[in-house]
Amino acid sequence: MAIYGIFKAINGIINSINGILNSIYGILKAIHAIYGIVKATNDINNAIFGNFKAINDINNAMNGIFKAINAIFGIINVIYSLTNSINGIYSLKNSINGIVIVIFGLNIFSKNT
Repeated sequence: MAIYGIFKAINGIINSINGILNSIYGILKAIHAIYGIVKATNDINNAIFGNFKAINDINNAMNGIFKAINAIFGIINVIYSLTNSINGIYSLKNSINGIVIVIFGLNIFSKNT
């Protein structure tokens, strides 16, 4: 039982690290998404106020709109990653609780023998 608890604790710690890495990845994606929104705004401005190179400006505007949509997905990914990170923290807490229970169990076992 103690070995199971130790493996469960190690798994929880790995899940915590994974959640934190997912969080960092999501934050980086959000930064990239913000860049996409800025570029999208610039592309739309070029399409409206540019020198009326119609096909090029419309293509730039459409690319900007798609980048803005990607930015929204990036923000959703950040929220998802933060949720994973919070779950990882709870998993780490449960791992620590598991380790404490294992140590407590070993302590009682050693007193009984």
